[in-house]
Amino acid sequence: MIKVSVIGAKGRMGGNVVNAVNQADDTELALALDAGDDLTQVNPDNTDVAVEFTVPSVALDNVLALIGQGVDVVVGTTGWTDEKLDQVRKALAEAPRKDQAVFIAPNFAISAVLADYFAGLAAKYFESAEVVELHHPNKVDAPSGTAIHTAHTIADARRAAGLGPMPDATETDGGSRGQVVDGVHVHAVRLRGLNAHEEVLLGNAGEQLTIRADSFDRGSFMPGVLLAVRNVSAHPGLTIGLDKFLDL
Repeated sequence: MIKVSVIGAKGRMGGNVVNAVNQADDTELALALDAGDDLTQVNPDNTDVAVEFTVPSVALDNVLALIGQGVDVVVGTTGWTDEKLDQVRKALAEAPRKDQAVFIAPNFAISAVLADYFAGLAAKYFESAEVVELHHPNKVDAPSGTAIHTAHTIADARRAAGLGPMPDATETDGGSRGQVVDGVHVHAVRLRGLNAHEEVLLGNAGEQLTIRADSFDRGSFMPGVLLAVRNVSAHPGLTIGLDKFLDL
């Protein structure tokens, strides 16, 4: 049995993770902690993997503390920058356990992971590409970590294919063209009634390909969370993206 502690257990996602861990045949809940709880309770004696689902403002400190406690970590909180990721890498390099592992997922939904992967396959064939992400209005970051990751995936594929900048004659837009991530425009929608959705739009003269992933409830993320819990310890260091654990 894999002993799992959940950080952010009273949150919307954390509560679903607690239920998923309790229902799976190969995992058991060790600790369920939330804001204000002492993370030093989490240690290798009671925990194999800690799952961190909180908010971007505290996620880095939580992950660094868990690395210091010597447990492997699966992170679902978004809002990661290159600077924050470098701090995680540095902490792992200095950790007493040289095989310690941290996994960060821009998205745990299998559909979203595949959409990102398919976007990378298709991007080199199209002159233009844009990303639209749509979420509920309680989401605190924009654009989403998933959309940022997809933009980088598209940009990497375009660079590898030797493609230049995408056509865009817009001169002044007042921000309506969205945030530019690695040369790709990313648009964020926050609307009551939505959960988590992403569209990748790819276009050539006379044709368009749309790749869309929809997660209608938080239960859609749980198979991916459990997949990460089962695989994180076999991948020392920092791993980003659930695609690393899928047979793609």
